[in-house]
Amino acid sequence: MKVILAGYNLDNEVINDLKDGTRLTAELTPETISAAYARISRSPKPVNELRREARREVDKARQSNRTIVFAMGHSSVAEHAVFNIDVLGVSRLLVEEIEKFRLCSYTEKSQRYVLFARDYVIPEEVSQAGLAELFTKTVTAQSDFYQELYNKLRPYVFADNKKLAADPANKSLLEGWAKEDARYAIALAYETQLGMTINARNLELMLRRLAALPLTEAREFAGQLYAATKDIAPSLIRYTEPTNYDRLTRLNLRKKSDELFGFYPRLTDKEDVRLIYATPDADIKVLSALLFSSTNLSYIQCSCLAALMRAKDKTAFLKIALENMQAHDAALRELENVDLQFELIMSASCFAQLKRHRMATILAQNYEPALGVTIPSAVRAVGMQKKFMSIMHQTIRAYEQIKKAAPGGASYILTNAHRRRVLMKINARELYHIARLRADGHAQWDIRELAEKMLIQARKAMPLTLTLACGKDSFSDAYKNKIGHPSRPA
Repeated sequence: MKVILAGYNLDNEVINDLKDGTRLTAELTPETISAAYARISRSPKPVNELRREARREVDKARQSNRTIVFAMGHSSVAEHAVFNIDVLGVSRLLVEEIEKFRLCSYTEKSQRYVLFARDYVIPEEVSQAGLAELFTKTVTAQSDFYQELYNKLRPYVFADNKKLAADPANKSLLEGWAKEDARYAIALAYETQLGMTINARNLELMLRRLAALPLTEAREFAGQLYAATKDIAPSLIRYTEPTNYDRLTRLNLRKKSDELFGFYPRLTDKEDVRLIYATPDADIKVLSALLFSSTNLSYIQCSCLAALMRAKDKTAFLKIALENMQAHDAALRELENVDLQFELIMSASCFAQLKRHRMATILAQNYEPALGVTIPSAVRAVGMQKKFMSIMHQTIRAYEQIKKAAPGGASYILTNAHRRRVLMKINARELYHIARLRADGHAQWDIRELAEKMLIQARKAMPLTLTLACGKDSFSDAYKNKIGHPSRPA
């Protein structure tokens, strides 16, 4: 594992001095920007002068940050300091924990586009339990099958897509399709890398939360992340040790749940998409919000008027809200007033994509082998299903053995094909965004199938609101069918 500080934001006048070769006497730190912006609310001076003062007196700027951020509790000031972090050699399992922090940006090495070598993390928990040999043997078998499967899938994909294959420009696209299906055989222990952009406020929270996890890898990552950043903005990164709230809350909830309900059988139903809640009268609530933002009436008045509208008037009003929409446009913010909650069962490959939709509430259970595995249809097509399942059975035998001795390390051995339950709450506006990306014909098949099933159920709850919720590739047809004429940019 390596955590490298790639960069951080600096005052532009400092950058200009560096370009000019001016000798700098002050420290290079984003803290001066945070301190200057913190003083805006209480100082009559222009902000550029506040920045200049902060650069001249870095120690004073740091003391100001400590007072404002920690003593006074204005934590948003720390968001003005931004870091770019290289993260190398971490497991796919740890990346799921890292990317739980929604107000950060991540770009990850993708198993859809890159053929991975046999590089994986052996969890410390597994080594301490004396099971490293079993772990290595299982991951090696997965890795060998991954390479074999890719070599089978690659010619199949090219043969099955002859028109695309005729153009050499599509070579990497088709190879990518083979890679994305082959990856279902490899473990969550596989190493990956990512670029991360994070502000100081979220950095401090990430350090504390990851240090509280029972995973040794997570604690090591927190330690390296702190070492890489602590000297750059010490006034903004202060409370990095996990509290009892961080360490014990979820652990105690699991213990109490087991105590009260541990005897209940785990359901293994295969219904992978279930809409369990939608805002009642969602279309009327969206109409009410549109009326509210378009008039000076109270919301109660708008709600009553929306409920009294004739069906054709409701449709006409919603059409006005959508008639100038293009496939790349975000839906209006009024759609955030209605919610949907889904219970989903999905593979690790699918979850890796779904978790990137950060404007949502996503609660994921541990991976559950009893839920089975997701098998790409191409694996069946090349006659590798039997061997695929043989690798899955070998994986589960190892998982069960590791779980008994080292519960914290067991999930590393599971593959991208293994499944988990996810509870996801989103508003209608975010569902539009998910639909554009994930119900599109260019989306990976696993998450595309999930998104399409979500849309089918969601449209029953709010048909008018979701009139144009679809993939980008079908937007034009949906527009013609639902709005009545082609949408054109102004």
